Amino acid sequence: MAITDRICPIISSVSTRAYNLDFFYRNSIQRSTSVAYGPKLRGKVKATVNPYSFSEVAQAEVRKSLNDFFVEAGDFLSTDGGPPRWFSPLECGARAPGSPLLLYVPGIDGTGLGLICHHRRLGEIFDIWCLHFPVSDRTPSRDIVKLIERTVRSEYHRFPNWPIYIVGESIGACLALDVAASNPDINLVLILANPVTRLNNFILQPLSGLLEFLPDQVPILIEENFGFKLVSSFVTKSGLILKNIGYPLATILETILNGADVAQIGRGIFGDFFATSANLSTLIRILPKGTLLWKLHLLKSASASLNSHMYTVKAQTLILLSGRDQWLLNKEDIERLLCTLPKCEVRKFKNNGQFLFLEDGVDLVTIIKFAYFYRRGKTLDYISDYIMPTPFEFKEFEESQKLVTAAISPAFFSTLENGTIVRSLAGIPSEGPVIYVGNHMLLGIELLQLAIHLLKEKNIMLRGLAHPMMFSKTVGSKLPNMQMFDSVRIGGAVPVSSLNFYKLLRSKAHVLLYPGGVREALHRKGEEYKLFWPQHSEFVRIASKFGAKIIPFGVVGEDDLCQVSIVSFPYWITMINIFKTSFRVPITSLSDSQMVLDYNDQMKIPFIKNFIQEITQDATKLRNGEEGELGNQDLHVPGIIPKIPGRLYVHFGKPIETEGKRNEPNDKEKAHDVYLQVKSEVERCMTYLKMQRESDPYRNLFPRFLYFVSHGFSSQIPTFDLYQAFES
Repeated sequence: MAITDRICPIISSVSTRAYNLDFFYRNSIQRSTSVAYGPKLRGKVKATVNPYSFSEVAQAEVRKSLNDFFVEAGDFLSTDGGPPRWFSPLECGARAPGSPLLLYVPGIDGTGLGLICHHRRLGEIFDIWCLHFPVSDRTPSRDIVKLIERTVRSEYHRFPNWPIYIVGESIGACLALDVAASNPDINLVLILANPVTRLNNFILQPLSGLLEFLPDQVPILIEENFGFKLVSSFVTKSGLILKNIGYPLATILETILNGADVAQIGRGIFGDFFATSANLSTLIRILPKGTLLWKLHLLKSASASLNSHMYTVKAQTLILLSGRDQWLLNKEDIERLLCTLPKCEVRKFKNNGQFLFLEDGVDLVTIIKFAYFYRRGKTLDYISDYIMPTPFEFKEFEESQKLVTAAISPAFFSTLENGTIVRSLAGIPSEGPVIYVGNHMLLGIELLQLAIHLLKEKNIMLRGLAHPMMFSKTVGSKLPNMQMFDSVRIGGAVPVSSLNFYKLLRSKAHVLLYPGGVREALHRKGEEYKLFWPQHSEFVRIASKFGAKIIPFGVVGEDDLCQVSIVSFPYWITMINIFKTSFRVPITSLSDSQMVLDYNDQMKIPFIKNFIQEITQDATKLRNGEEGELGNQDLHVPGIIPKIPGRLYVHFGKPIETEGKRNEPNDKEKAHDVYLQVKSEVERCMTYLKMQRESDPYRNLFPRFLYFVSHGFSSQIPTFDLYQAFES
């Protein structure tokens, strides 16, 4: 590892960090011919295989573990001393041009190795510097903040248009916030894991007192036998007599302090590190009694400084919260941070402990991608800052939809240039720009299936234009938590706007567009296949400007998945939870359901009507210029109950060329004619599917289940005879 002191931090050369916002997007759309295989091949390798076609065998990248943390921490300790200093991990190899700086401020351990499991992946998109505190260091919090601040300002003066990321854990998160509060003019992005900004006295005093009266010999005795083995009885300051019995650490804490809350503190501090007794010697060297006492005093002074000016923080902030072993975290502090920080998002990990970044199953790069927190400019560019999912990330995404896919067995059809309909995506052009225009099913249950099949079969990342509520929410809003839309965002969704649509076509992307919008996705009873398209034809005019192909498509099957039936109101309350769950493992239970309360029914119930009006007001209003039903974009949760699922059918029509119409974007009449042609084709595709599915012997679930049993669950379920369909 390259190490530098706090006066002269490592500065990467301008040539190695040349600013290039288009790198990742160009790399993404060229993946069908340029694929990186493993860490040894850092360049581009010509490949004819779609990396997503075999995602089922994709493996997570081999990364360092908790044991590696202790080994490398031990190497640090062998030559430790001096002031705090930055180092850059050697495994952070070649990174992309324009990669922003990421500063890591450690938690209570102080080693700076807290991201050791993530160095390789982070090093591909960031220039990483980690802060190391020697065990004997006693630098005051105000000087540590000045050290970080000098580094931040130095980088800011060199690259004023680039963001600077600060990742902080527990105490490090408090220091990071203090730096952000002192520098509101700098473009900072904070990622805070289990931040501690205030430590209550009922925790601090007992824990500090415990460390004060524990004998210095205790660490040695712990190392010998993973417990306190006392050679003779002695009386503590609290008057408790301890005898010659060996105790595990959590038990002795509970015995000494005689309180469940403080005993939990002990388990939270050390529990994760005591997974193997082989790590005890290194742990004791990292956190001797004096150092641990100092860290608690450091937290107290740092939090006092932060709380005096926290209101000045302007940085974009992502807070990561573990669900267990929260020995320092105060839930009230998180609520205070949400109310105080203007651009703050919280993501929860209920099955993880205090040392989040050292646990298996936690990937910081994936978290950043899910949250859309990666950018290389002053503001996020949803097009050029987007990073394609890895085959393993796609595998996890696909597996989250595995039961849904098996239940509805989607059948995809496309149209070749000669008009032949085939059961594959062979009729879909590989080169963009391409616009896919179709009808919305209830709650967009077809969306994820479209994304999965296009990426798996054609290596096409479908960039859907989605409602802005999936990307941001204000403090106190009743809109769903952003984590519910992770699958939509990792799949490349973009907030719908004319500017984003323009940028996508300019970058030759494959764009998914639903002219019917929210009104069509949240349609009423009896409106399963009714289009709610606006009168204007703006997307055709923009498509003509770039010569984009327009592919109309129709989706059918909702009437096999949902039926209209009026039942009692309590069913609706039950389905709220299904709706929430369906966005986390996206749109699962809704695909085999029965609508019981639509929008019109709910608006007749006063308190539900008020709720709908509140969440609609919180969300970004679309189609302000439309009148009547087209302008009704009220957000609500349709009341539904489960039923036996049918089958989903998708038919892509023949592409409509606009290549020869580049000079006609201002001809509104011709654009409107193309618009009507697209709408007519969408309706024709739906009519074709509704007619042909009548002859599908596997339209119902039971025949499909028997086919799976006899042919294997990975086999493709047959459908209606395309030759007979063509003849008819």
